[in-house]
Amino acid sequence: MEGAYNSRTPEEVFRDFRARRAGIVKALTTEVERFYGMCDPEKENLCLYGLPNETWEVNLPAEEVPPELPEPVLGINFARDGMDEKDWLALVAVHSDAWLLAVAFYFGARFGFDKESRRRLFNMINNLPTIYEVVTGTAKKPSKDKTTPNSSTKSNTKSGSKPPSRPPMDSHSKPPSKPKEEDESGEEENGEEGGEEEQGNTLCGSCGTNYGTDEFWICCDLCERWFHGKCVKITPARAEHIKQYKCPDCSSKRPRGV
Repeated sequence: MEGAYNSRTPEEVFRDFRARRAGIVKALTTEVERFYGMCDPEKENLCLYGLPNETWEVNLPAEEVPPELPEPVLGINFARDGMDEKDWLALVAVHSDAWLLAVAFYFGARFGFDKESRRRLFNMINNLPTIYEVVTGTAKKPSKDKTTPNSSTKSNTKSGSKPPSRPPMDSHSKPPSKPKEEDESGEEENGEEGGEEEQGNTLCGSCGTNYGTDEFWICCDLCERWFHGKCVKITPARAEHIKQYKCPDCSSKRPRGV
């Protein structure tokens, strides 16, 4: 795998983990049609690889024994037509989560991480939702009775300071306001753990990562998912002129044949 041995610190291993994860998330969400087509059950054992450059590939397993890195689960293509598509994608997601952890801690062992370094690496990984949570939608649980208005539409100093747990339909052209900074230890003040966790679970529908400070976001009016502007190539200036925004996924959907 290219770029595999450039990592030496927990932070560098985490960056490698996050990039591989982003590639797999694309395969199972925004690029799922291409992924589905590549997993032909008539082919040999196929694996889904996340790559360090945030891309993915479906390929045969490594031929060398033992392999250079831990290998993903074999034969994901064989189960494709025997299961409901959502269940199949969820199964691939679970195995992909396990593979990413194996690769990250393989690097940790190879580079001689001590207890503190391993703990730091795990905490960084654990702050991201799993691929399974992203694919099944369990990472973001919308609250119908709690909507967080955009700071440009209503003045609410507490809820307007973070991205909403469920995007309001009338604010698709405005990014969520900057979230409050939290301590690295994860401790939060004034007993607002529930609200912080809920809002922190707002994920980009393209790359699957959480909201970051000073980032422009836009909401799809059809599927109500949030996206980084850079992921869907929409600038704040362009968003001002969009009356109804449709994400690439919704734009590419065509009505099924009669």
